[in-house]
Amino acid sequence: MAVSYSPRRSHPAQAQATNPTAIDFLYLSEPDMVAAGVTDMPACVDTMEETLQLLHSGDYRMAGVNSDSHGAMMTFPENSPFPGMPEPTADRRFMAMPAYLGGSFGTTGVKWYGSNIANRDHGLPRSILMFLLSDTVTAAPLALMSANLLSAYRTGAVPGVGARHLARHDARTVGIAGPGVMARTSLAAFVAARPGITTVKVKGRGRRSLDDFTQFVRSEFPSITDIIEVDTFEEVVRDSDIVTYCTSAATGDPAGYPLVRREWVKPGAFLSMPAACNIDEAMEESDVRKVADHIGLYEAWADEVPSPAHHHIPVIGCKFMDLIAQGRMARDSLESLGAIAAGDAPGRNDDEIIILSVGGLPVEDVAWGTVVYREAVRRQVGVPLHLWDSPVLA
Repeated sequence: MAVSYSPRRSHPAQAQATNPTAIDFLYLSEPDMVAAGVTDMPACVDTMEETLQLLHSGDYRMAGVNSDSHGAMMTFPENSPFPGMPEPTADRRFMAMPAYLGGSFGTTGVKWYGSNIANRDHGLPRSILMFLLSDTVTAAPLALMSANLLSAYRTGAVPGVGARHLARHDARTVGIAGPGVMARTSLAAFVAARPGITTVKVKGRGRRSLDDFTQFVRSEFPSITDIIEVDTFEEVVRDSDIVTYCTSAATGDPAGYPLVRREWVKPGAFLSMPAACNIDEAMEESDVRKVADHIGLYEAWADEVPSPAHHHIPVIGCKFMDLIAQGRMARDSLESLGAIAAGDAPGRNDDEIIILSVGGLPVEDVAWGTVVYREAVRRQVGVPLHLWDSPVLA
C-alpha cells in the first residue's frame, strides 16, 4: 500500500529544525519499485548515460585499491570440514557492491548480492538482491529496496547507451543468444535507442524460455514484426545490425565460451556483450573497435584475479586486458563508453565493427536507485521505517 513519506535526511535543514538525531528511511518492495518507475527503460538509459559520463570525469568512488572494484565476493570451498557449510554449487556466492556517485546524484549505496542457480528449482530467481541507499554525509539510510529489477534494468540500459552512440542509426535486426532477463532488458534498451528495430533473431536452449521471450517481445514491442528462432551463434550474428550474447558459461576455459567469428559479422555491426563471450583472432584485429563500459573495472579485475583474467571472468573486457598484457593489443586502443558519451571520443563510422564489453558497475545501482527513490518520494510510494529518535550509543 502506498503511504505518504517525508524523508527527513533528504532535507537536513528541516531535520535540524525538528529532531536532528531522528532517522527515518523508506522500504521499497518489488511492487513499490515498479510503482516508482524502475522499469522505465528510456529513463534508465538516460540515467546510465549520465553515470558513464561521471565515470569518465572521475566523480565517483567504488571499492578496491583503485576505487574501481566490482565489489567483495564470498564463495564456499570445495571441501569443507563443517557439515552445515553450503557446497560450492554453480553460481553460489554472496557479494557486497558499494559505490558513491557524484553529479546530480551525490549518494552512496551498496548492493547485497546473493546467488545460487539451484534457486530455479524452487521457483526463485538465481539471484536475490537488495540495495541500501545512504546519505553520503551522515551515512544515514535513505532507502532499503528490492533490487532484482533495479539491477536488471541498469544492466540492460548500458547496452542501450552503447546502441545510442555505437549502433547504426538505421539498425533493424537484433541477434540475441540467451533469451533470459538480460536479453529482455537489453532489447528494451536497444529499442529505446534505435526505435527502427523490426526483427529479432533469438537462440535459446529450451522451449519454455523461447516461448516466454517471444511473448514478451510481442506484448512489449509491437513494432518488432519478425521474431526468428535460430540454432547457432553464427545465425545469431550473421546479418544482424546489433548482436548480444546473454548466455551463461562455466568459467575456466575460454574455448568453451560463446564465440564470435569475424567472418560472421556484417560491416557496421554493433556487438554488446554483457555475459560470457570469446572472439577469434580476426576479431582481435585493430580495425575492430574495442569499447568498455568502464576501463578501470577491468583493470581492477586484472589485479584481483590470476592471469589470464578471461579464464576467471568470462566477459570480453577481461580478454581485452589479457591481450594488452600479452602485447597483442595496444592499451590506447581500448576505448571508454563514458568518453564517447561525453563527446570526448568519436562515435561510430557506419561500416566499422564495434564490440562493447559490459561488466556491470556498483555506481549504476546507486544512480538508478537514487532516481527511483526520489520518484518514490514524489509519488508517495513505499513504507516508512523508523531507525531511532536518538541513538542509544552516540
